[in-house]
Amino acid sequence: MDVKQLKYFVTIVECAGFTQASRELNIAQPALSQQISRLEYEVGAPLLLRSPRGVTPTPKGLTLYRHAKFILRQIDQALVLTRETQTEVSGRVTIGLPPTTICQIGTEITEVMHRKYPGILLNIVEGLSGSLQGKARSGDLDLTILFTPSAVPGSQHSPLFREELFVVFPAERDLFPKSKINVAIRDLADVPLILPSQQHGLRRRIDIEFERLDITITPLAEIDSLPILMRCLLRGMGATIKPHSAVNVFGPEHSGVWRFLPVKDVALSRVNYLYSAPDKETSPAIRVVAQEIRNVVCDQIKTGRWIGVEAIAAA
Repeated sequence: MDVKQLKYFVTIVECAGFTQASRELNIAQPALSQQISRLEYEVGAPLLLRSPRGVTPTPKGLTLYRHAKFILRQIDQALVLTRETQTEVSGRVTIGLPPTTICQIGTEITEVMHRKYPGILLNIVEGLSGSLQGKARSGDLDLTILFTPSAVPGSQHSPLFREELFVVFPAERDLFPKSKINVAIRDLADVPLILPSQQHGLRRRIDIEFERLDITITPLAEIDSLPILMRCLLRGMGATIKPHSAVNVFGPEHSGVWRFLPVKDVALSRVNYLYSAPDKETSPAIRVVAQEIRNVVCDQIKTGRWIGVEAIAAA
């Protein structure tokens, strides 16, 4: 088994077939098939299920795919490390961030890394928690923020911060009196709400509290795209329940168009965990980015730019 075979195998799985993979790899399809046959012989088991619709990995193939992805990333990191100077940390680091987190720290972490570590190429991937969890499990992310512990087997995680959830709506809307500084969960029973879909972790967290009080809610719509959801609110379609960072969806300069009220009788919050591979498997660049994420989070909280957030990990 060699690196070339692993690269061929990963490409075939991701292309779901030999034809597209042969184009991407610029290798004839018969030669590609021969390499995979050799790999299957060395493993001692079939790795791919072939059908008219393409190919899918067998259970053993899926295991090899996940390990191969990690091995290929480690090789790339090793090449970067051997080329870097003694005084500069460099390398490519891919981080996965949920939409609301990107609204708050996406620009800031990019600016910090560019200013302090120009040798590090930062790749930021936005996604819902389920998507980010899948990418982290397949080895596509070096760092990611998720909302549950032990979500990625084989990774290490640490609590980063706890964020409160608010009722968010346009400031010009009169859903609640201007004098009102918080709301009770029952106040929301008659408010038109736009929420994420039920497969979304945030929605499950919200539903738990309504069910506990035996309150039935029927959202006006279920939208998993943060910009679209917030634009619907601006058009007068109701309110949502989100962390404060959602008000920055169109940039901090437009955050003043939103009003956000805490829920006074329910502890609506969630913990954000920072995930990475174990320390011995991470590069200096990954460890640097992880620390700078912690620093940016703490700075945003200390300066009052991130409301309703409590740091858990020390900077």
